[in-house]
Amino acid sequence: MSLIIRELLAGEPIGPDRVDAFLAGRTVPIVEGSRTTFLYRGQADEVLLQHWIHGLPSAQPFTPIPGSDLWYLVMDLPSCSRVEYKLILRRSGREQMIKDPLNRLEARDPFGANSVCHAEGYEVPDWTKPDPEARPGWIEPVKLRSAALGAEVRVGVYHPARFSPERRYPLLVVHDGRDYLRFSEFQTVLDNLIHRLEIAPLIVALVDPVGNRLEEYADHEPHARFLTEELVPAMEDRFPLAGRPGARGLMGASFGAVAALSTACRYPGYYGRLLLQSGSFAFTDIGANRRGPVFDPVVGFVNRFRAEPVQAADEVFVSCGIYESLIYENRSLVPVLQDAGMKVRYVEARDGHNWVNWRDRLREGLSSLFPGPLWMVYE
Repeated sequence: MSLIIRELLAGEPIGPDRVDAFLAGRTVPIVEGSRTTFLYRGQADEVLLQHWIHGLPSAQPFTPIPGSDLWYLVMDLPSCSRVEYKLILRRSGREQMIKDPLNRLEARDPFGANSVCHAEGYEVPDWTKPDPEARPGWIEPVKLRSAALGAEVRVGVYHPARFSPERRYPLLVVHDGRDYLRFSEFQTVLDNLIHRLEIAPLIVALVDPVGNRLEEYADHEPHARFLTEELVPAMEDRFPLAGRPGARGLMGASFGAVAALSTACRYPGYYGRLLLQSGSFAFTDIGANRRGPVFDPVVGFVNRFRAEPVQAADEVFVSCGIYESLIYENRSLVPVLQDAGMKVRYVEARDGHNWVNWRDRLREGLSSLFPGPLWMVYE
């Protein structure tokens, strides 16, 4: 039990006025060192915390405070943890999942929004916030007709501030580009890091699947052919790019990371830089794939890569959340990449499989693969 709840229970009878006074001015959840107290106020038969911390029961029950409509749950969360969650309310045989009404912090993703808990030590990085001093880049819409995919493909092309056709720029191809823009503040991050001289000015091709994402990103030969034989040459024809492997990069998260690595493996040496976030790198050492049939192509690819690693790129940045179910797979991938001759930087964070975790790792990832003048001077 947390100290704050112990004090509440030890006092005078708990009525509505006392609950009002207790909650007034407080930030919920209440963080006391490594202990975090979640609260819910309202009538219910049962209240549970639905979280996505792999290794813990996914639904944690709250305890009602007698004589009141206040419920609490105390969890131990290590320093710098960031946790997304919802509340499950059960009443009269019905179940409802809601955001925490006492918590104003939330994070959005393609499926909606979750409440967010910041444990002691976590801070939102300042370089993810709009900086009035940073001159913004812009995104140009480009359409390509892809023979490989049999469809028209829309690509957003980020131009850095102070773009000049007289310069030659690195190219970074980003899977799920629209989601990175919407949920990871990607354009703001690019603008800020370029302004701070932490990353080189880049041309960034923001791509999205044209059909079934889980099929197109799962070691799909037409997708790899589109990127390498159609998209990159079109970008090099249209924009002032450096046009060499060390100035080409692929990036993605989850299945997008699989697409990035598998494409580079199909064209070894063509891409010099890979940025892989929380990759869905499922594999089997023995027995069948237990993640479902949608992972079968991924398992086949990763099993082959583990058995016969190829030097797909020169440098790779890999990040993963400690609270993800994929942490084992990502940790296991690192020595395989190294054994294939790639320079690897690997970073973990106390977070889950979500867009804010991926946002928070962008500074480390981008600056290690495409360092700007600041790092070239001081490293």
